[in-house]
Amino acid sequence: MFTGIVEELGEVVRLDDQGGDSAVIKIKGPLVTGDARHGDSISVNGVCLTVIDNVDGVFTADVMGETLRRSSLGALEVGSQVNLERAAALGSRLGGHLVQGHVDGVARVIAREPAADWEVVRFSLPVELAKYVVEKGSITVDGVSLTVMAVDDETFSIGMIPTTSKLTVLGSKQPGEPVNLEVDVIAKYVEKMLGGRNV
Repeated sequence: MFTGIVEELGEVVRLDDQGGDSAVIKIKGPLVTGDARHGDSISVNGVCLTVIDNVDGVFTADVMGETLRRSSLGALEVGSQVNLERAAALGSRLGGHLVQGHVDGVARVIAREPAADWEVVRFSLPVELAKYVVEKGSITVDGVSLTVMAVDDETFSIGMIPTTSKLTVLGSKQPGEPVNLEVDVIAKYVEKMLGGRNV
């Protein structure tokens, strides 16, 4: 479990295709690897990956085909920057919201609209996820916990403060580029309990 508060910008230093249905990725991240052990979880652009090795500030993780197909990790290259967050510890502050690291879909940046001290960024919204996204609700974009400013059936917008722009990959994402989305898991549980009924 994560909080959506990015701890560090990491860098992909190696990416080995294991025959199309899996890959091995190596990511440099001195902060998140400082106490990482085999089996620990690290969020990479919102995808929960398991550490299989950690040497000199670089951790290694297996990425299975399902993850490559259902997230934007398949588009990463050597040199790509990624958002990194270690799993939350029980008893720590919850700065963002409860994030599982299970990507629900991939969206694309549609537009960036600069304002005086911040920026409005608009994203596409996969039709199957639209029912879970509400104005002023939480959403995770590339592992970043954000508040939805506006939403319709096909798009949603967030306000990005300078800190988020500077310290996460969202600051450099351009229109057309993919991002990972995770909707608020509470909405999915409520839907399940209601049997899919509209209320």
